[in-house]
Amino acid sequence: MNAAYLLIPAGLLLLGLIWAERAQRPGQVLAFKAPLSALFVLTALLLPHGSSSYYFLVLAGLILGLVGDVCLALKGEAAFRAGLVSFLLGHVAYVVAFAGLIPPGGWFNPGFLAICAVSGLAFLWLRSSLGNMMVPVLAYVVVITLMVLAALAAVFNEALPRAGAWLVFGGALVFYLSDLCVARDRFKKPGWDNRLVGLPLYYGGQFSIAWSVALLS
Repeated sequence: MNAAYLLIPAGLLLLGLIWAERAQRPGQVLAFKAPLSALFVLTALLLPHGSSSYYFLVLAGLILGLVGDVCLALKGEAAFRAGLVSFLLGHVAYVVAFAGLIPPGGWFNPGFLAICAVSGLAFLWLRSSLGNMMVPVLAYVVVITLMVLAALAAVFNEALPRAGAWLVFGGALVFYLSDLCVARDRFKKPGWDNRLVGLPLYYGGQFSIAWSVALLS
């Protein structure tokens, strides 16, 4: 099966998920979200790829993203924490995968300080609302910032295929932005608008990272 064909049901499921979120129907949210997230895992499995550590690390990150999505679709603090941990581990897998694409000392580039500054400001914005989630959220911010920094460094590695490097950076960046939407919804200003913006960004990021295995593994 051609993995590109998965983008059609993915688009339809995303529209259904956005509708279910707007209607505030948790059962239907899970019914759309679980198969949609399974599709980005399936995409990585179906695309041509090698048996490199990059492939297996990205696949692990995608699977952890699927688990996190299911957890966040459930209600309650315990489910939210489980989802946070799952995504944290998924980001760690991506950090290690992307770091393997860059040479030693290749982390520093013109965008390094800007990304760190944005993350620092985002954490300061959230801090007053975090309560007992302060440490977990700080850890999450650090890891997702490292993910974007590693992805950006991959763009500056001229030895990598250009399309693959930009897929990694674009995917990491929109994933990062989608997490800001989740944080705003959870800790600052809950509302459907967060999901309207965040969900397309999130799935665009995950599918982009999944697609990168065809070019970089």
